[in-house]
Amino acid sequence: MSDAPASLPCGGGGGDGGGREQDRFLPIANISSIMKKVILANGKIAKDAKDDLAGVHLGVHCFVTSEASNKCQREKRKTINIDDLLSVMAMLGFQEYIEPLKVYLQKYREVHAHLAMWDFFI
Repeated sequence: MSDAPASLPCGGGGGDGGGREQDRFLPIANISSIMKKVILANGKIAKDAKDDLAGVHLGVHCFVTSEASNKCQREKRKTINIDDLLSVMAMLGFQEYIEPLKVYLQKYREVHAHLAMWDFFI
């Protein structure tokens, strides 16, 4: 097992120990699919590269979440919301992801509102 994830705020060594370390990572199949979209058709991706990218993803995810949590604590709130995450992402230099995330969130909410409406009739 790697030492890196244990030092991250959201994946540390505490807790009940019931989960596997690998469960905190983005699935390798998803990472591989994303990586294949940006390399040459005949390019190969080493397993270590996929594993490393999964670790980077976890690190960024944990860092953004930790900063959003700190923001909420400073504001004496207990719940992190999407605005907290987007605000922290902008502060950390991830501006190029904010608009696509807002579009995705809007579509997600529309779909779930539509599904909730159908659940009402069933």
